[in-house]
Amino acid sequence: MDYKQDDSYLLLSGIQHFQFCPRQWALIHIEQQWEENSRTVEGQHVHKKADDSSAREKRKDKLIVRGMAIKSETLNISGQCDVVEFVEDSAGVSLYGNPSLYRPIPVEYKRGKPKVGREDELQLAAQAICLEEMFLCQITEGYLYYNETKHRHLVLLSDALKQEVRAIVTKMNSYYHRRYTPKVKTGPHCKSCSLQNICLPELMVRESVSEYMERRLRE
Repeated sequence: MDYKQDDSYLLLSGIQHFQFCPRQWALIHIEQQWEENSRTVEGQHVHKKADDSSAREKRKDKLIVRGMAIKSETLNISGQCDVVEFVEDSAGVSLYGNPSLYRPIPVEYKRGKPKVGREDELQLAAQAICLEEMFLCQITEGYLYYNETKHRHLVLLSDALKQEVRAIVTKMNSYYHRRYTPKVKTGPHCKSCSLQNICLPELMVRESVSEYMERRLRE
């Protein structure tokens, strides 16, 4: 997986890593560390099928665009949408070469099934913010499609959810410019982390000899 990026923008997909674990995000996006596991390989396979930018479809009142490059200057992030469905709507936006107006709806493809955490919803909301800036519109809904269930779920993209995205991305930008990698904070998520062998969470949280001596001297 290639994590090289425009120097002036953070990768939008990083918001999912950051929500999962800020240390994992920093290891990947600041320290350029990466290690594959079965989950990451499966995820790449799902996206390879979903975001083929050469494939465009027109279905009745819907124009389907895949692998669309997006960015937000206010958030300082860039990336791409797996799928953007442009649905004809008289209150929508104009698209070059098309006489009708369209309402953009982002659709993000994911491996597995819906997660307990909200990282997928936050990534989708970040995509919506980018599309809103690019098309000068409001996007209130999107979809998450899960490969294991073969079903897509409607996500309401509220102002509160978008504000949460802005707060997280502000922190990501701060960490990135400070080149700051958070310390280990272990939890159940460590078992499913692809960087477990690099992060070494159990070793990192063990008390060093000097820390042990300092603690005993304070007692």
